[in-house]
Amino acid sequence: MNKRSKSSTARRQHPNDTPRPAKRNIRTANFGPRSSTGEAITTITASALQSKEFPPLQYAVDGYLAEGVTLLAGKPKIGKSWMALDFAMAVATGDLALGSVRCRKGAILYCALEDNHRRLQRRMSQLYGDVEHWPPGLHFATEVRRLGDGLVDDLRDWIEAHHPKLVILDTFAGVRPQSRREGYDADYAALSPLQEMAGQMGVAILVIHHLRKMLGDDPFDMISGTTGLTGAVDTAFVLHRGKQGVTLYGRGREIEEMEQAVEFVGGMWKLLGDAAEVRRSEERCAILEVVEGADEPLGPKEIAEALSWKADNVKQLLFKMHRDGELKKHGRGRYSAADEM
Repeated sequence: MNKRSKSSTARRQHPNDTPRPAKRNIRTANFGPRSSTGEAITTITASALQSKEFPPLQYAVDGYLAEGVTLLAGKPKIGKSWMALDFAMAVATGDLALGSVRCRKGAILYCALEDNHRRLQRRMSQLYGDVEHWPPGLHFATEVRRLGDGLVDDLRDWIEAHHPKLVILDTFAGVRPQSRREGYDADYAALSPLQEMAGQMGVAILVIHHLRKMLGDDPFDMISGTTGLTGAVDTAFVLHRGKQGVTLYGRGREIEEMEQAVEFVGGMWKLLGDAAEVRRSEERCAILEVVEGADEPLGPKEIAEALSWKADNVKQLLFKMHRDGELKKHGRGRYSAADEM
């Protein structure tokens, strides 16, 4: 009986076949430090998670700036730095931010990387010139190292020494790593060490950033860079000026998604309320102004022409205003103010 050669008995391999990788046990895979059981992945059971207790999440500015990293983006000159300074002063004094939002009093580090001491003094004087003593807990820095070049370690040391409630980096361009890398991975890697440190230290960090020129249906798509930036932070805000005013959009892991109408007056930002409700109130006021200025009751078409609005939209709003007692209806679809005789 002829002996078969090894080549004749071996499994014939197709030219396109690739060698199968050796099976790896998760217990021996070199993914990181071993747990006490020798496994590379550390887990927590659902039952252990259920009974675990966590300290309450701390906010520097209630409902807006929680411990972790928050990104505030807006177009140049819209007033991002004024809003950041309002947050800083409110936390430093324990006063209200945006005119109505409670803050936890504490030390602040404001890294104003596009300013100098002269401009900072002028800006503070414009806002708080009538304040006899500016808060000693509000610290300014105009030069810091960049992310990836020692900034995280510098911030950690400062936080350990001063225990601030809030750190502000104004702007991200001033601390962004100087690297040729681009894209999602580079953006995510730029902020993730800062986010990790903020969580470990239990401090709120606000990073000021710019919007790109192009518009989108989702305001968060306008943030300059890739989604790696918003993916790396805990919360993102967009300050955007539209046809009906300025809106502060908010989205994050620790806040309720929001669209707040805000107003900038005399260097101070004021929170007006839910954007949809505020804009709706503004529309009703515009209609009331038209009908109150007319000599006789008006119909939807006449009001729409006076306001340059769509007649169908006006008709719907007139119905709601009549239902709510703001307008008096005359005959077939003509309206006057409710308090008119």
